[in-house]
Amino acid sequence: MKKDILSKKEQLFLYLVGTFHSSARIALGKTENPMTKSTDINIEQATFYVDLLDLIQEKTKENLSDYEEQMLINTISELKLDLINEKNSEYKNGQSKAEKPNEKD
Repeated sequence: MKKDILSKKEQLFLYLVGTFHSSARIALGKTENPMTKSTDINIEQATFYVDLLDLIQEKTKENLSDYEEQMLINTISELKLDLINEKNSEYKNGQSKAEKPNEKD
């Protein structure tokens, strides 16, 4: 879904969503942190940004253009999938580390 001309309010809204999106990606280690030049993972911080976007979605329900709504839905969906994948990865890595001592016995 592409829209050629956005109103100023739409541009500002998408900038706001984009800011939280970028911050969540940095917290998930998907994007390099421009301040530290590193890709550290902070699940708690990433969850906070996803929660903020969920709140925006809830509070703006039926008050967004179709384009804004779809962009918000897509952003939240992408971040939630990334968050789930990262949590699963942490679980598997933690589990495999815990299993290694048992394998030697």
